Amino acid sequence: MSVTLLHAVEQLRLLQARRISPAELAEEHIRQIERLNPQLNALIEFDPERVRSEAREAKHGALAGLPITVKSSIEVKGYRCEIGSVLNRGHVAHEDAEAVARLRRAGATVLGTTNCPEFLMAYETDNLLYGRANNPWSLERSAGGSSGGEAAAIAAGLSACGLGSDSGGSVREPAHFCGIAALKPTPGRVPGRGHRPAATGPFSILGAVGPMARTIADVTLLFRALCAQDPLDPESAPVSLREWRLDDLKRVPIGWFEDDGLTPVTPETRTAVRDAARALERQGFNLQTFRPAALEEARRLWWIFFVQCGEMFYREAIEGREHELSPVFRGFLEIARAEQPLRAESLLRAWAECDMVRHRLLAEMQQAPILLCPVCAVPAFRHGEREWTVNGQIVRYLDAMRYTQWFNLFAAPAAVVPVGWSVDGLPIGVQIAGRPWEDEAVLAIAGAVEREFGYQLPTICR
Repeated sequence: MSVTLLHAVEQLRLLQARRISPAELAEEHIRQIERLNPQLNALIEFDPERVRSEAREAKHGALAGLPITVKSSIEVKGYRCEIGSVLNRGHVAHEDAEAVARLRRAGATVLGTTNCPEFLMAYETDNLLYGRANNPWSLERSAGGSSGGEAAAIAAGLSACGLGSDSGGSVREPAHFCGIAALKPTPGRVPGRGHRPAATGPFSILGAVGPMARTIADVTLLFRALCAQDPLDPESAPVSLREWRLDDLKRVPIGWFEDDGLTPVTPETRTAVRDAARALERQGFNLQTFRPAALEEARRLWWIFFVQCGEMFYREAIEGREHELSPVFRGFLEIARAEQPLRAESLLRAWAECDMVRHRLLAEMQQAPILLCPVCAVPAFRHGEREWTVNGQIVRYLDAMRYTQWFNLFAAPAAVVPVGWSVDGLPIGVQIAGRPWEDEAVLAIAGAVEREFGYQLPTICR
């Protein structure tokens, strides 16, 4: 198997043992990118000579020589940061985002930047600048969005691991579609400074930059390198890294549910959640069936902030240029503009309700501080699909993704681990979520799930 498909922690061991040099490991990744990226369209800016030059420099730190990629909405000095939009064509970042700077200081080598949908407002990666990102399990299917290019690159070994961002499932849904692991951290645990657009207003609660990799151990490796307070970020708190003992976590009740009672999930998705719960029980964890009652209120408020406020945020930038927008982004605008326009009173009420709903979720989760549930109602869909029939019920595009959206409104950490398979042989992930600031507990339990499941080589790599 290609060294590029080894887990990031294994690649680091080879580097630390000097069985491979940073330059040699970068060269292996360059070859993998040149071989597979023409089919995947995952990386949108990649310069082999720039990679070679960076890899030849002396490397120090916890990630010394590890090759990474970065979603193209996160600024990387000297790389285009266009957010998938013709309206931003040619915009080049003049400095690294804080998360990228931390990974560089830890010794990581940046391979390039990855594809995303226009303005990040889609669960499918496609745009007029670079086209669509394809799924490494089936090129006719979506890699997800908005971190779809990043997920496809990591799944196919074009990158050891990397950075995405998530305001409504945007690292978790692509991880689920492509069969990898990811974490949407508590906002502020991983620095978001240097992300475009900036996570301001309601998006300061919804949005987070998050690590993506083939295993939870690799995600944890990145999280540990990233999670320290950013003194220039008002959302960033001085929360120290916490170590959890598995014996202590086995006493923490874990609530699990197969669906939310409103949007059905495929039978294989149910099986994946059930299998993950049984795996944890076999390891001695405390599982109970439990579903918080406040989830639908959280989803309703997420819709106001992400869909309606999201359209409002972009209104001035796109005025007079709507003919230049991608079909995917126009589809988002159609959904948003079908709603009644927000008034100041309704927005203020929603903002106040947000805190009340988060309080209710915290109170409910005293019964079960960790939740295990689906990531999405369906596995990776074919490019352009926008509805599916599940258990005889029509499931529409944004409704299928509701299982991630709750935890953005809650500002809570949520991880994804690949567990099951669809009837078409596509990966199905499960989601492990916790209370705000308890990211390490979420990662530890996700790692326990992964012991019996985890990453498999996608079709394109066989």
